[in-house]
Amino acid sequence: MRYTKHHQLALMLTVAFVLLSTAAGAIRVKEVALLEGAQNIEVRGFGLVFGLNGSGDTQQAFYTNKALAGLMTREGLQLDPIQVRTRNVALVRVTASLPAFATPGTRVDVTVSSVGDARSLRGGVLDLAPLRDANNTMFVMAGGSLAVGGFSASGAGTSITKNHPTVGRISGGGTIRREFLPKLPTDRLIWALHRADYTTAQNMAVAFNTAGLTSAALNSRQVQVEVPEARRANLVKLIAEMEALDIEIDNVAKVVINPRTGTVVMGANVSIGPVALAHGGLQVIVTAQNEVVQPNPLTAGQPTRLQNTAVDANDVAGRVHLVEKTADLKQLVAALNALGVTPNDLIDILQALRQAGALNAEIEVQ
Repeated sequence: MRYTKHHQLALMLTVAFVLLSTAAGAIRVKEVALLEGAQNIEVRGFGLVFGLNGSGDTQQAFYTNKALAGLMTREGLQLDPIQVRTRNVALVRVTASLPAFATPGTRVDVTVSSVGDARSLRGGVLDLAPLRDANNTMFVMAGGSLAVGGFSASGAGTSITKNHPTVGRISGGGTIRREFLPKLPTDRLIWALHRADYTTAQNMAVAFNTAGLTSAALNSRQVQVEVPEARRANLVKLIAEMEALDIEIDNVAKVVINPRTGTVVMGANVSIGPVALAHGGLQVIVTAQNEVVQPNPLTAGQPTRLQNTAVDANDVAGRVHLVEKTADLKQLVAALNALGVTPNDLIDILQALRQAGALNAEIEVQ
């Protein structure tokens, strides 16, 4: 078999090449910002998942036995944790996001993650688990059947696992028991951008001023709006009008790369200056020949399989290319495609371009 450098990388990584178009354009305020004081809060707690058909926590996870014994004691069944012997139960961490202005009876999705050494949560049912905020106030009661996207199976010393079987979700599995009603100030409102940018913040303030309000950008993330006294009695209508306004957004030129998955994401503002680029390759030749060695006659030996492997590596000559200065993403992609690079090679090339000062963008490695 013959493997080039490209083939080796393809065997190790699942390659995806995504071009993200983020050119400046008009977009509604509600898509890029959120009112301060109206954010969601995170709630969390511990719980037990039952009905796992032998794929739950082992005896080494003693805290699971202790939690199960405590639950049985509260139900009126006295039981010592040492007496618990079950693989059908797993201790889990339960989390949910509580939306602002939530009222009792509203249902939210919950995420369930294994804490111990359970092999899989597939087919399990979460027992009622209270979820609390950072102040230890109980807001949500969670429970229900889990939906797990992966699976795990084993037998005779062999096992197979697909996706992540120790994390699951329960759609609508959390019921809000306590209302969460944050109070917004009536004299001034502050919008917080999801992504900090001075240009976008200033554009938002201009849009509010054009609509007849008094607004100013406090910094790259916060935009303050003075609420007219005549409109303080109906903040909901005012907020609805504000979040429907269109603004021009702007983003920093950025390249996001993930070497583990071979993913490359480039924004529309990414460009490169004139640069000479040499791109070579490594050719690897692997040959394998399997043989069966027979034992000597009249002996108790068994036939043995022998594998002989030879590896040879050769440098493949590369050429030096002159890449002209590019003005937009389309020209950059065309220039890179002309070189015949793959997303895996592009990761190394972009990092080298950045070090050389030819890449006009930030690089974020995930």
